[in-house]
Amino acid sequence: MADDTKDLVEVGIDPISVSAALTPAEVDLYVHQINTLENASSLLAGHVSKNPSTAAIIVAGGEGERFRNPGGKQLFEVLGKPVLTWSAEAFDAVPDVGVIVIVCPEERQAEYCRKAIDPYPFVTPIEFASSGEERQESAMNGFESLTKDYEIIAVHDGARPLITPEIISHAINHLKGNLDIDGIVVGHPSVDTLKIVNDRLISATPDRSMFWVAQTPQLFRADIFRRAYQTAMFDGFLGTDDSSLVERIGGRVAMFNGPRDNIKLTVPEDVGPVVAALSARVAQREE
Repeated sequence: MADDTKDLVEVGIDPISVSAALTPAEVDLYVHQINTLENASSLLAGHVSKNPSTAAIIVAGGEGERFRNPGGKQLFEVLGKPVLTWSAEAFDAVPDVGVIVIVCPEERQAEYCRKAIDPYPFVTPIEFASSGEERQESAMNGFESLTKDYEIIAVHDGARPLITPEIISHAINHLKGNLDIDGIVVGHPSVDTLKIVNDRLISATPDRSMFWVAQTPQLFRADIFRRAYQTAMFDGFLGTDDSSLVERIGGRVAMFNGPRDNIKLTVPEDVGPVVAALSARVAQREE
């Protein structure tokens, strides 16, 4: 009996009914989904709320050309663990998160699952969705893959491994507790002086106090998230982040003060600060 057929039998699936329709990589993902749900059913009590209201969408579709790592930055290991795993673990530790959707290229889903998810004891069900040509298409693909309704959608860059469960929880609670806003963006006030430049010549120096650095996660009420993405798609609008899509349809989005070290792993020079920050956290937990 082939290994993939054995896997299907072990989780109670008739291999004859699906073997003709699924590739070996798809079988791996199918078995992962079944095992995740079975593991979650025995582990959820006391760890994840019985009625979670938030779906986390982790966008991991970029190839990371600037990072110059053959396998991309999502599987780049920091302290022996893939960057994507660090990001997913932060959401896994939040009681209000009911599902984590990882959006990545379809041809790499089995690899991401095998290297970044299966070796680790996740409690929250983890699903996969295929990435699109642009980031906002990937985020929408993740949203449309959800099999149940959630009150809040949290979108996060997979390459931001320094996000913490505490920041995620606080942001969710802040959005829930403020009905006059439609979304929350984690970030921090700009500490740099900004210049408006035309053809390399400075034309103005705006008031720095008005500017914040936008990071992720970015959280939104599900109904306005859907409307914002559908409107952008209809209009052919391409935003630089999720918040810009919500803003353009009149949504009220608030900034939530997060740590400055919640950087996105983009170039090789970012590795040092990320390793230092994660090492400090690990050491603190062990004290």
